[in-house]
Amino acid sequence: MNDKTYKYIERGFSKKPNSASAFSKNELYSCSKMAVCPFIEVPQSCCCSVFSDTSSTVVEIRFKNNRKEFYSLSHEIKVVEGDILAVESSSGHDIGIVTLVGYLALLQMKTKKVTTKIKDLKKVYRKAKVSDIETWIQSIELEKKTMKQAKELINDIGLQMRLNDVEYQGDKTKAIFYYTSEERIDFRELIKVLGREFRIRVEMKQIGARQESAKIGGIGPCGRGLCCSSWINDFKSVSTNSARVQQLILNPQKLAGHCTKLKCCLNYEYPVYVEELEKFPDASIELKTKSGEAVYIKSDVFENLMWYAYKQNRANLFAISIKAVETIIALNKNGKIPDSLDEFAKKTIGNVETDNISEQDDINKL
Repeated sequence: MNDKTYKYIERGFSKKPNSASAFSKNELYSCSKMAVCPFIEVPQSCCCSVFSDTSSTVVEIRFKNNRKEFYSLSHEIKVVEGDILAVESSSGHDIGIVTLVGYLALLQMKTKKVTTKIKDLKKVYRKAKVSDIETWIQSIELEKKTMKQAKELINDIGLQMRLNDVEYQGDKTKAIFYYTSEERIDFRELIKVLGREFRIRVEMKQIGARQESAKIGGIGPCGRGLCCSSWINDFKSVSTNSARVQQLILNPQKLAGHCTKLKCCLNYEYPVYVEELEKFPDASIELKTKSGEAVYIKSDVFENLMWYAYKQNRANLFAISIKAVETIIALNKNGKIPDSLDEFAKKTIGNVETDNISEQDDINKL
């Protein structure tokens, strides 16, 4: 992938637009960067009934990287996913691509907890004209050069900040400079220098470490593009408890992502583990046998097994089904003590013969 292609993929389409016509769904989905796939088809006649303001509807529009916003659209303007629109901005107008329309956009607003009323949303001006597209492309072409020069100016001034991205407004009159910093920055001099150098209005926007990774992108250890730069638009907190429940080794180098924070994917399977572990007996209960007391070591959630070892000899591990563990606990409560764990174990490793699994395989799992 070359720079000429990537600068457009950052905005959600795979090639340079040649006119003001809408992008096809194949073109929108092919870039796979923050793409939206509508999961239901809603007739246009049904959309108006869900809005209190029947004179307008809602569209979701995406800009560069992970920036998406909702806009109010008059029913006089007919749009579909992939249309390029000129929309209201704080000054001038911006250019973006429609990703959701009508009822699906309303559902997305609720998902993202946007409480702004439809009538108070920024407005869609019109479908983009050929002249709008030409100016838009010119602004996109300027971003890489502007970012390089801006970094040099920041170093000259001596500000302790890291510039992550530059996004020009569609009319080429304004640019947003995204940055990260560990301390508070005085931008008064920098804004004057940037405005004078590039002859635009300047907006400085600080972002967090996760948002930085989302904008820069990259390849994760799974071999796929980072989730934050491809589809995640709602960052949820990730705690070490997610790793503990999934019985992962608490190694910061393994659990941290490109943003140096805990990986977002630690939350994906967490609810399943929590649900499954509720079926397991209390791991703090020791199993009493005539061969000695056994303590809990680990669980195999997928096979519903719990691994135990004798206190006096932890070299031998016994994999026991959760039903068998419950049976032993019940026997102990009734004052009965079984001979050993051997009669209940499905798999063992150590000095004991293994059943249906090699010793090396189990050692690798542990």
